[in-house]
Amino acid sequence: MIDPDGYRPNVGIVLMRQDGRVFWARRVRRDGWQFPQGGMNTDETPVEAMYRELREETGLLPEHVEVLGATPGWLRYRLPERAIRRNERHVCIGQKQVWFLLRMVCDEAHLRLDVTETPEFDHWRWVDFWYPLEHVVMFKRGVYARALSHLAPMAASIAAIQAMPLWLGREPRPDPHRARRRGRKRPQRRQDGAAGQDGTGPDGKN
Repeated sequence: MIDPDGYRPNVGIVLMRQDGRVFWARRVRRDGWQFPQGGMNTDETPVEAMYRELREETGLLPEHVEVLGATPGWLRYRLPERAIRRNERHVCIGQKQVWFLLRMVCDEAHLRLDVTETPEFDHWRWVDFWYPLEHVVMFKRGVYARALSHLAPMAASIAAIQAMPLWLGREPRPDPHRARRRGRKRPQRRQDGAAGQDGTGPDGKN
């Protein structure tokens, strides 16, 4: 499912422990690390897609987490030009995402990466809340900054404050998609659902 502007609806998940550290995972057969994320199906709401992706990528069920908050509206990022498949009927130029902040309320033994036949990740670890901003693939750093900056106050109300002192209160990088549209006539609203090192697959998992 790709919208008229070429963006695939997607959800992202920041899974946090009580101490403020977050789940950080390595993509299978790639040297890239990222948060869990994945494309939405046409019949799904963002919340439904989030719980499905949570199960598929981490093995966790709804009862294993508490939803602390979500980003409002869509956050977009563009794929690098080398990853855009121009010969396809519906060309995907990037992802538009809703990000959820979840607190894990179960034992780590419930975390599993092999729930599906095609796992997304092969290794995971816990990192400081702001660590991903400097370590995710470059083309996702802007959207990670915007998502984490929005979710940080919710995380800080739960987690130990020493887990997240450095970026709290800093302005996120501007959304280039919004900047390009600034000053243009707002189009009629359309209805629609909410890419490792490279992070660029055609299946909505980017």
